[in-house]
Amino acid sequence: MPFKTGRERTPMVAKTMKIKALLAAAMLAVFASVCGGSATQASASPTAQSDASQIVAEMGAGWNLGNQLEANIDGYPSETAWGNPTVTQALIDKVQGAGFDTIRIPVSYLRHIGPGPDYAVNSSWLNRVQEVVDYAYNRGMYVVINMHGDGYKTINGSWLICDSSSQTEIKDKYQKVWQQIASKFQSYDEHLILESMNEEFDGQYGQPTQPCYSNINDYNQIFVDTVRKTGGNNSSRWLLVPGWNTNIDYTAGDYGFAIPTDEYRSSSIPGDEHRIMISVHYYDPWDFTGEENGTITQWGPAATNPSKTSTWGQEDHLDAQLKKMHDGFAMKGYPVVVGEYGSIDKSSFDSANNRYRADFAHTMAATAKKYGAVSIYWDNGFNGQYGFGLFDRGSHAVTQQGIVSAIMSGTGGD
Repeated sequence: MPFKTGRERTPMVAKTMKIKALLAAAMLAVFASVCGGSATQASASPTAQSDASQIVAEMGAGWNLGNQLEANIDGYPSETAWGNPTVTQALIDKVQGAGFDTIRIPVSYLRHIGPGPDYAVNSSWLNRVQEVVDYAYNRGMYVVINMHGDGYKTINGSWLICDSSSQTEIKDKYQKVWQQIASKFQSYDEHLILESMNEEFDGQYGQPTQPCYSNINDYNQIFVDTVRKTGGNNSSRWLLVPGWNTNIDYTAGDYGFAIPTDEYRSSSIPGDEHRIMISVHYYDPWDFTGEENGTITQWGPAATNPSKTSTWGQEDHLDAQLKKMHDGFAMKGYPVVVGEYGSIDKSSFDSANNRYRADFAHTMAATAKKYGAVSIYWDNGFNGQYGFGLFDRGSHAVTQQGIVSAIMSGTGGD
C-alpha cells in the first residue's frame, strides 16, 4: 500500500491537524539567573563535544512546539495566527516538568525576509525566535530550530521550491537567510541544533523527481557550509538535515539522498566523528495517525477490532523502518532524529482511541531508543477531535497524560 511519512499542509489543515536535566545545563541556567543575564551570553566557550550515542541519550524524549512560530497569515509568520496563544516560559517549564528533554521549534520566515540582494530577516521576528528558544535553552533543554514552511507551495510567500526554475536566486536567498540565523545563535552551545528545512519535496506524493532532489541536496550543502563559516560554536554544532519529504524510504533507499560534506567544521572535532544528523518523520499508517475520520481508530497488538485497525503500518513496519535508518546512518556515525511523529485524537469515534495512540507513541519512543534515534512528538496545540495536543497551551495543563507517560516509558524517562 502506498504511504506517506509527511503531510501536505495548507494553513487551514495545519490549524486543525497539525494545529507536532543534565547537571551542567542546570548549572548554566542557575548561573544566568544569578548574574541577571541570559545563559546564551554566558556560553561563549567552545562547544563541548558529544559523540553520536551520547547526544542521542542526552536529548531523551522530544516534543514539538507546533503551529506557533511556523504559523502565518498571508505569508507573514505570527505565533498566534493559527489559534494558539503566545508562547510563555510557563508552558515550556510545564513541558520540561512532564519529562521532555528536547523541544523542536518549527520556524517560518516567508515574508519576514526582505528583498534581495541582502534578504534581511525582520529583526523583531528573529528576536522573538531567540526569545522562545531561550525559554527552553536557559532551562538546559536541547532545542531544534528549522526553516519550516518556506518550502510549502500551498502557503503564500513560500519560496524554497525545489522544482522552481529560479534556483540561482533561491539558493542565494537561502544562504543569506541561514547566515543571519546562524550568526544570531553563534554563541549557543551544543544544546541548540539547527535543522536545514522541513519536508522539502515537489508537493506530489510519489517517488522523488529530478532535478528537485538534487536541489534539496544542494540546499543541505549550502546550509552546512553557511552555518560552519559563521564561526564560533557553529563550527562544531550538530546540524540536522532531511532527505526527500523526510521520508524514510526516500532517504535511506537508493533515491538520490546525499549526506552533505562538512569541510568547514572545527578542527577540534576528531576526524572519525561527525556533527551531522539525519532527519525523518513518521506517520505510518496514515489512516490511523492522520486521516480525519473514524474509520481506523486502533493500532498495535492490543487492538480488539480488526475492522478498526489498519492492514499495514503496525509494529513490525515501524521496527523495519527505523532499522533502515539505523543501518544506513546511525551505524556510520550519523544520529537519526525522528523529528515528528504522532496520531490525531479520534476518541469521539472510539472511546478507546487514546489508549491506542499511547501504544503508538510508546512503541515509537521505545523503537527509536532501540535503534539509537531521537524521537520528537508532534504537538500542534490543538486538543479535541483530530488534535495532536498533549498540553493546553492556555492553562498549561497536561491533556493527554496517558500518551506522555507512554513516551516517557518508551524512552526510559521518569
